Amino acid sequence: MTALRLGVNIDHVATVREARGGAFPDPVRAGLLAEKAGADGITAHLREDRRHISDRDIERLRAELHVPLNLEMAATDEMLAIALKHIPHACCIVPENRAERTTEGGIDAAGQAPRLKPIVRELVDAGIRVSMFVEPDKKQLDASKALGAPVVELHTGAYSEAINQQRQLERIIEAARYGASIGLEIHAGHGLTYENVKPIAAIPEIRELNIGHYLIGEAIFVGLEASIRRMRALMDEARK
Repeated sequence: MTALRLGVNIDHVATVREARGGAFPDPVRAGLLAEKAGADGITAHLREDRRHISDRDIERLRAELHVPLNLEMAATDEMLAIALKHIPHACCIVPENRAERTTEGGIDAAGQAPRLKPIVRELVDAGIRVSMFVEPDKKQLDASKALGAPVVELHTGAYSEAINQQRQLERIIEAARYGASIGLEIHAGHGLTYENVKPIAAIPEIRELNIGHYLIGEAIFVGLEASIRRMRALMDEARK
């Protein structure tokens, strides 16, 4: 079975920094520690309101990381310009609501296609791997493919929050199979923990998981390297 990559989202190291202001804790240091612990990539979401990750963080991450940087971004002219300035390895296009605490669902790739298509085209033309953060729904997968995005990241929030996870898991399995069948690379993420990651990691079509908030929370108790190494081990066990 194909190896499963782990992308570590470091946004909430910056959230702690911004709670007090100043320079600490440093999310770039967290990214470098994540590399050491076995992360295959680093994800950072530069929000329009700059509530955690800053422009300077993106500049430093791009310069200092040895693993790929995945920039999560809203589909706006401002974020497009920033992506084209820094040329990260990947950009994941996500919906963004300034009032939300975290991303609340997938982007409507089908309903917003006219607005999204030129953004996707410019990113792809610049050599950036584009992914669409979408619900596990065939309509959204078809729309992502039509937009020219080579990758989709399936939103696992409903699965993570469900009391009975089986139904949501089946949706993700079906979407992963369908997406792969039409030529999309399949990623997944949101709300994944030690307790719920294995069924998602075991889906053979999924190539990458992006996990952040839980790992940063666990790091308070066991350290960042230890929290990532355990997640990496659980993913590898599920993959076998």
